Amino acid sequence: MIRESPEELLSIIRSHAPGPDKPLVAARKEYSEFYREMQDEIVSEGAHTVEQAAIRDNLSGYWISVPEAEPDYAILFFHAGMFTMGSTADHLGLCIRLSRAARARVFSVDYRLAPEHSFPAPVEDAVAAYRFLLAKGYPPHRIVPLGISAGGNIVLVSLLSMRERGYTLPPAAVCMSPITDMQFAGESVTKNGQRDAITADRLHAIRTAYLSGRNASDALASPVRGALKNLPRLYIQVGTYELLLSDIGTFVEKARWAGAPVQVEIWEGMYHCWQVFAGQLPEGQEAIDHAGLFIRGIQGR
Repeated sequence: MIRESPEELLSIIRSHAPGPDKPLVAARKEYSEFYREMQDEIVSEGAHTVEQAAIRDNLSGYWISVPEAEPDYAILFFHAGMFTMGSTADHLGLCIRLSRAARARVFSVDYRLAPEHSFPAPVEDAVAAYRFLLAKGYPPHRIVPLGISAGGNIVLVSLLSMRERGYTLPPAAVCMSPITDMQFAGESVTKNGQRDAITADRLHAIRTAYLSGRNASDALASPVRGALKNLPRLYIQVGTYELLLSDIGTFVEKARWAGAPVQVEIWEGMYHCWQVFAGQLPEGQEAIDHAGLFIRGIQGR
């Protein structure tokens, strides 16, 4: 197993970041291979099950469970990948760790990716996945949406969308390093430019690919721009080295002013999506354990 310092691991992650000129097919392949390699140890242990489920045409989810998971509770998971890459397969290690920490089944959604399927396709996929769980007999109070990076954005905007449609919302949601503002105007985008695993150029390229000319101020793209009242309890993790630190801070402040109960954990020296690298970074596993305790507390377990 690789056991690196946070700085050494950051260098490894940055060295595997897809360049702006790399063809998308190749970038997706390299991203997936690297993420799988970083999580291979826990996946290869075999102490878990994976079962595919069709949510609707062209939209699948995967049930991930460990022996200690209670089947009546579900984490609705949305992976990272900046809206253009990623899948359940390259976040399987994180899903296994979450299932273990929360003692719940994880239902991971392979939502549609940009640029083939631009905004708001993932939002619609998230709502469809929530409806799927309801139809399978999971009441809202036994579902906790959880997303990382782009997946965190999807969690937040799907809550806004479902609130406007009159859905009964889950009691809480968890966001790890969420994208809260597609304008990426926070000061940390510049301040942390040499300390994070992602770059400002990458953020702006993602905005172009995902929004495909649509307004970055749309609340279903940038939840910080939306009306944040009547949201469930939110638990957010962010690292001090993240480009998104300021944007997340602005979202937390605005949500609290709107009356939304928000609990935020700020992790010193951590960068974007450090939880994925829990096999190499003790802080990654600690963050997952904290999220699991939060979920179990919300569900009274």
